[in-house]
Amino acid sequence: MGGNGPADLAIDAFVTHRNLLFTVAYEMLGSAADAEDVLQETWMRWAGVDFGTVRDQRAYLVRITTRQALSRLRTLGRRKESYVGPWLPEPLLTSPDVAEDVELAESVSMALMIVLERLSPTERAVFVLREAFGVGYDEISTAVGKSPAAVRQIAHRARRHVDARRPREVVSPGEARAVLESFQRAVETRDLQGLLDVLAPEVAMISDGGGVKQAVPRQIIGADKVARMIVGGVGKVNVAITGDLTMVNGNPALLVRMDDEIDGVLAIRVEDARITGLYYVRNPDKLTRIESETLLTLR
Repeated sequence: MGGNGPADLAIDAFVTHRNLLFTVAYEMLGSAADAEDVLQETWMRWAGVDFGTVRDQRAYLVRITTRQALSRLRTLGRRKESYVGPWLPEPLLTSPDVAEDVELAESVSMALMIVLERLSPTERAVFVLREAFGVGYDEISTAVGKSPAAVRQIAHRARRHVDARRPREVVSPGEARAVLESFQRAVETRDLQGLLDVLAPEVAMISDGGGVKQAVPRQIIGADKVARMIVGGVGKVNVAITGDLTMVNGNPALLVRMDDEIDGVLAIRVEDARITGLYYVRNPDKLTRIESETLLTLR
């Protein structure tokens, strides 16, 4: 890029690793807007670093980002306490490349991001750095302010918690898309039996309107309840409802429109060729990243 002065070196390194830093912050926070704020804070601190003391620029930047994200995650937790209705991660339009990277697609999937919401801030930071980005325990300990031994215990506890709740199998984009298409056909034709055929008996549906858009106030569990709610809801709305297949967070999803206006994003969790999770984001503040791709990377 530019020259060889300290400012140019700082810019070059930050730009080189920016997509990685955004992915770290987003996986920790579940919010693109907050991740962008963390990147601004990371840059402010990075620009003031004595580069003669930096052995590994990538590791140093990840460390700064983690610390800033941890601080913001604690603030975000307080904000969520006053959030109206269920809270879902902010969906991101992603390129097909993300779907082809199995590790990346799983780590940013709505299904896993929702599981991560159950972890404490430190557990989430340790899990994300270790499991998604392969950061060593010593480096994580520096980032989160814990001893390497404590970090190992936290990582083990977080992994056990996540493994008990994450999908049991990794479903290919093609399989997920086929299930989603069956779901879409059943919704558009108001085919109750068609919905029951594609929904797992224990399916759970979560809707996030943020108090701005109407949404189901609490999680709905069970295929019959979910199917009847969907068919009944579609029947009451006197508008044309369409769904465009898209890629959100590295996985197939539906961009839902009502009379050609974007209404929300529907992401799914698929196991054994049936839908076990439906996640519908209607909050307009969370729909700013669904028409232009967000670049994500684990490296």
